[in-house]
Amino acid sequence: MKAPFTPPVRLDIDYLQELYQAGELTPRELLGQLDEYQTAFADRNPWIHYLTPEEREPFLQALEGHSPESLPLYGVPFAIKDNVHLKGIPTTVGNRHISILPEASAFVVEQLLAAGAIPVGKTNLDQFATGLNGTRSDFGPCGNAFDADWISGGSSSGSAVAVALGLVSFALGTDTAGSGRVPAALNHIIGLKPTLGRLSVDGVVPACQSLDCVAIFARTALQANQILSLADQRNPTDPWQRNSRPPRGLVSETFSFGIPPADQLGLTEYPEAKELFDATVEHLEALGGRAVEIDFHPFSEAAALLYKGPWVCERQLAIRALVNAPEQVHSAVVEVLAGSDKYSAGDTFNAQYRLASLKQQTDRIVRSVDIVVTPTCPGPYTINDMIADPIVLNARLGAFTNFMNLLDYAAVSVPGGFLENNLPWGVTLFGFSWSDTELCVLADRLHRRVTNTIGATSDALIPEDRPRTARTLDVAVCGAHLEGYPLNSQLTDRGAVLVRRIRTAPRYRFYALAGGPPYRPGLVRSEHAGVAIEVEVWRMPEDRFGTFVAGIPHPLGIGQLELEDGTWATGFICEPCGMEGAQDISHTGGWRNYMATRSVTEN
Repeated sequence: MKAPFTPPVRLDIDYLQELYQAGELTPRELLGQLDEYQTAFADRNPWIHYLTPEEREPFLQALEGHSPESLPLYGVPFAIKDNVHLKGIPTTVGNRHISILPEASAFVVEQLLAAGAIPVGKTNLDQFATGLNGTRSDFGPCGNAFDADWISGGSSSGSAVAVALGLVSFALGTDTAGSGRVPAALNHIIGLKPTLGRLSVDGVVPACQSLDCVAIFARTALQANQILSLADQRNPTDPWQRNSRPPRGLVSETFSFGIPPADQLGLTEYPEAKELFDATVEHLEALGGRAVEIDFHPFSEAAALLYKGPWVCERQLAIRALVNAPEQVHSAVVEVLAGSDKYSAGDTFNAQYRLASLKQQTDRIVRSVDIVVTPTCPGPYTINDMIADPIVLNARLGAFTNFMNLLDYAAVSVPGGFLENNLPWGVTLFGFSWSDTELCVLADRLHRRVTNTIGATSDALIPEDRPRTARTLDVAVCGAHLEGYPLNSQLTDRGAVLVRRIRTAPRYRFYALAGGPPYRPGLVRSEHAGVAIEVEVWRMPEDRFGTFVAGIPHPLGIGQLELEDGTWATGFICEPCGMEGAQDISHTGGWRNYMATRSVTEN
């Protein structure tokens, strides 16, 4: 393996903040060092437009008057795929005949600039964001960060390579069919494809507008999630942005993960890729996971619809809005879209009907596990091989990615080790929409088991001072919120997951309150006559807790419950006035036992 590259500064976001706050570095000094460092990688061809000192001066001046601790991305350098607008800098979408001079930056870029980030340049891409390989650019192919003779992946090729080489801390890409994940896998970094519609696409040149989303390339999954949270602001003028929802559920310390069976993986290019995938399964099992084989056929059928169905018409529409003649379009892109005009309105509706049926099937599969794990792509090809066979080889790269936005799943690509040719390989974790943060938390844990370096650099993968799980609260429930009972949906609708069943310390009396349905119990602490009562502990996203508490009726409230193992948990308590007309049911030991005896009595 070639010696790794050593950037002048380790570009992890928290580390840069420490240097700035200590006065050991300034953003201007950092950019000067990166200017010199990036000249060594002309053979990788990551940039279409590298900002001059004059062009980035306004961004440096915008930091004046701000302290490093006042902005979460103060002085953090980032790259922007050249189909995402940066005010005053031409957008080419990888085509020499196009030079859009935007009067405003894309909405997501504006959010990152407001947080203190500094753009370094616009990155190379497969033309019109149509391709997964990085060779379809009028500005030349983008070479892999590890070896310039091999593809970088695409279409967000330059963005991934810039992060992998240590030229920037993070980069924006787009992802319609895998463009934010394949380049991440082939360059040994994190690639986050958020929930479709989570981030605004205002200021992003469309490729397939109904399926486009902004992707994030980062050094670690937690940093990717940090960028996601800062860019995730509501844009009232974007018709494609969706209202946020709680995740279906959190990934707890023990979890199940779906994997395609060996005969559906199709890893024929590199037999050792199957070994790397098996190693990933072992890593996840060591983290508390349980592997479950799933049928991958409906996912593959959905993937085929993207380019063998009417969605290619949508790509054709986007291109026709930018160029006037086919000869202005890269030949491989022309070939991909050839015949798009043959699809009728009826074909479009039939494809949507089929997709709805497949979505029902795949949702049932995804619902049966906590997450699904696949290869990100089969493996890399040389640039020469890709140019010689641009359609077939590119299609292979999308085998595990093309379906993701069609089926509305969130996904993150994680380094999965190295092939025998010393090039990186990756895996993807995916789940239901709005599970982005939960996927990133697990991806971070997996990442640290697989490797100890970042991208093609010598930078160590240093543990970050972040929680092992998303920001959550544990809530102990003892009655109608128990699993299978009438109010349990108030927990599950907020993305809560059952953590454990346990009893309280033997210091409580348990009462069936007057009224109902729903029938409700009350816990009252009693130091001298208390007993242990069965409870369930549910882990809930922190930002959903407020609305949960708001729905709790008097005389119940939230306080601290002592559990039998000596720990404490937030849970339901009852005011003394609630004892009027209540029945002491402490002898039952818990709500399930009480309701069972009540049912027998009533019947």
